[in-house]
Amino acid sequence: MEILRKLYEMTAFGNLLDNPAPLLMLAVGAVLLYLGIKKQYEPLLLIPIGFGVILANLPGAGMGIVPGDFIELGEHRYMNLFEIAHEYGIMNFLYYTLIKTGILPPIIFMGVGALTDFGPMLRNLRLSLFGAAAQLGIFTILLIAIAVGFAPSEAGSLAIIGGADGPTAIYTTIILAPHLLGPIAIAAYSYMALVPVIIPFVVKLTCSSKELKINMKEQDKLYPSKNEIKNIKAVKIAFPIILGIVIAFFVPTSVPLLGMLLFGNLVKEVGASTLRLSDAASGPIMNAATIFLGLTVGATMTSDVFLDLKTIGIIVGGFFAFAISVFGGIFLVKGYNLFATKKINPLIGATGLSAVPMASRVANEIALKYDTKNHVLQYCMASNISGVIGSAVAAGVLISFLG
Repeated sequence: MEILRKLYEMTAFGNLLDNPAPLLMLAVGAVLLYLGIKKQYEPLLLIPIGFGVILANLPGAGMGIVPGDFIELGEHRYMNLFEIAHEYGIMNFLYYTLIKTGILPPIIFMGVGALTDFGPMLRNLRLSLFGAAAQLGIFTILLIAIAVGFAPSEAGSLAIIGGADGPTAIYTTIILAPHLLGPIAIAAYSYMALVPVIIPFVVKLTCSSKELKINMKEQDKLYPSKNEIKNIKAVKIAFPIILGIVIAFFVPTSVPLLGMLLFGNLVKEVGASTLRLSDAASGPIMNAATIFLGLTVGATMTSDVFLDLKTIGIIVGGFFAFAISVFGGIFLVKGYNLFATKKINPLIGATGLSAVPMASRVANEIALKYDTKNHVLQYCMASNISGVIGSAVAAGVLISFLG
């Protein structure tokens, strides 16, 4: 009987009987894996996050992320990384090394920069303004979240979901409200994955078929641009350098994200002499960062964190932040068209998010449904790419005021 008792204590069944809440979290992890594997919604992120949720909630495994006050030993004294690894295991070691320090989101941004072509935006700078309008959802939900009872720092972390950029949301939350990292990250990446659902939904509510049939190429023929870039290669090299310096003076807190994005883009645009750098940034470095980011963020989602009213508020508020951002871009295009001779398709405003290039592809598919010759992808990318820059700047503003 003693042997049987010890064998039973070795298992996790006793833990489940005492606290069945992890079973719900295992189901949440399974849903995220289903969305990533079966539905192919952001699989590179939802699969690591979903598996991280499962690891964190396996009874008795000790893989969940512990709150920061657990590693506090006294006044001005915390566990060092070796002590954290010994006491709480590999997942906490990775979290406090890579996430809590804010290292991984800028590294991922560097990879994004190495994969991004600013050419469409530079050729259509007028369209890039709609990327700024799409940040409306961030600041609208910020005010609403504060009004319903969220602390200002928590409201800022919730609001940044409206930028539709996972690394930006994570980086902002690490600084403003690290205790909400799990729900914020999962909401951000889930809504990014639902771009093919959310953008058509908002567009259907706000745009007429006549507006969606506006053909941008025909508008260019009728009203050709008087200012064409003659040496686009030189401009694309100079752009990240100049923009980085300018942004650093106005919003220095956005530099960790935006600076790494622009550096990644610079080594891409220089060409053959830095090809190895851009390949590394967009390949093995970014892939490794994505793996550790997903697993550790998922491991923050323990039942104590998830089963809370704030989590419901984050899920609901995140959706409205996302939807209002889409609406903001559309609204500005509609206002512009009232006074402009050269009309703009509202779908370009709808893509002023940071979900590159998914938002532009979705918008292009919508345009083609109304007119099979109306390809708006390159125009949407101008707004879409500026949305990446806009969300990083918005994050810097929130950190400056609320951090």
